[in-house]
Amino acid sequence: MPTGVRDMPLSTGNELFRCAEGALAYAGRSLFEEPNPPHAHSFMEIDIVLAGAGTHLSMRGPDQLQAGDVLVLRPSAWHGYDDCHQLLLHSCCFSTDLLSRELAWTREDLQLCYLLTTGPYSVQGCGALVTHLDPDALADCQDHLAAPGELRHSPVSHYRGDIIGRLTLLFSQLGQAVTQTHPALSSRTHPAIIETMRLLEAELAYRWTLTDLAGRLSLAPGYLTRLFKSATGLPPMDYLARQRTEQGAALLLHSDESVTHIGQAVGWPDQSTSARRFKAHYGLSATTYRARFAKRADRLDLWPSAAGEYL
Repeated sequence: MPTGVRDMPLSTGNELFRCAEGALAYAGRSLFEEPNPPHAHSFMEIDIVLAGAGTHLSMRGPDQLQAGDVLVLRPSAWHGYDDCHQLLLHSCCFSTDLLSRELAWTREDLQLCYLLTTGPYSVQGCGALVTHLDPDALADCQDHLAAPGELRHSPVSHYRGDIIGRLTLLFSQLGQAVTQTHPALSSRTHPAIIETMRLLEAELAYRWTLTDLAGRLSLAPGYLTRLFKSATGLPPMDYLARQRTEQGAALLLHSDESVTHIGQAVGWPDQSTSARRFKAHYGLSATTYRARFAKRADRLDLWPSAAGEYL
């Protein structure tokens, strides 16, 4: 266990980590002096390298890390750390529910939509996005993550706005860093893109076709595809496939349902399609993914009560 993890607001049971009751999100530092084996979790995670060096392992391949590097990880994306040399991380974990509720407006900003959703979803990302902060931006991000720690002993209802505000400042800083390598991410998202995402996510198990989706939006299929891909880097149906695979992986980690039943629950028409899509996204069969990661999967239980002690 890395130094700092024992201080997180976590309890354990059956090798499953859970955030302390009432927690809205979590931010804290961890020092890795030894390898951290590949694992998966069902929440968003942002890791900022403060010092040291190491190798990040994920489906996208090995990434050599140094101070200022940032990792944005979608739920269920497996990852780990190797060859760690005093690797100090400041991590932030939060539920995708937060993105669909208080932070739903981030979908309207191409920078933030790319940072939190479509960038990690890209073929190159495979669930993880990597960017880099200059020293001034790195210092600012540390402040955004450290400040809410002073509020740990207040009810969530008293400081929810502070958490949302600090996360917004953090996302803005990271979005500006991403723009350095993706200059086109400076305008607002077309309303049809936001509505497409909303429709697909709200009816994940529906047997969508591009024609059906375009009809719901009163757009030509070809135009919708060009519009969606220009903003996100993915065609609409590829975005749907990633949403389904991510949700299916979460069910594999945290339920006892059969692989076949989970595939049907997220909208795959048959076991062959489910198996092919899952392996393409995670590099592992669904059965292997569950066997390798389910016993030690991390999970944030973010909404069990109205009060809590932790960010």
